[in-house]
Amino acid sequence: MSGAFEPEIAQVTSTALEAQVRDLLPSVSGFGSRLGAQNVIVPVIDVTGTAEGSGLPQDLQEAWDSTTSHVQQTGNATSTIISNAGFYLVDLVTVWQPNGNNVAAATIFIDDTSTQTTIWQCSYAITGASVSLSGLENRFRVFLKAGETLKLFTFSTNVVVDVWNRQIADTNGTLINPQGFTAT
Repeated sequence: MSGAFEPEIAQVTSTALEAQVRDLLPSVSGFGSRLGAQNVIVPVIDVTGTAEGSGLPQDLQEAWDSTTSHVQQTGNATSTIISNAGFYLVDLVTVWQPNGNNVAAATIFIDDTSTQTTIWQCSYAITGASVSLSGLENRFRVFLKAGETLKLFTFSTNVVVDVWNRQIADTNGTLINPQGFTAT
């Protein structure tokens, strides 16, 4: 029959692709040594919880739980907020009341013992007169490699910083659900 479609099956010779398939699908690592390809569209059905919509939405996955840590600081001091590697959700509230003599400010930075990288800072310009109480809230995510710590430094007794954090993923990006949560 002329013009009939003949499916074509070919061997793929890529050690990198073969290694990736073995890593991603360890249950099929013993099936043959070559990958195959064909010029026929084959539908793929994803039956995971995320594909069907029963996966935990991001705002619930990042919920505070009993593993949430809290640091409150004031004065000319430095505190360690997080000392373990991974991805973290960080929320903070800063309150300051300048008195005209001090620059009330705070900095959050990543410290790897040789360098400090500022990732958040709060400051204001001194006008020479006292001003009313001011506040600021921020929420962000941070990634720490092994050997890095997240630290808070406050410059004055006129500033108070409250920082909450919870690990939301490990260093490989595997999500960490709130403690005690089990999917049904």
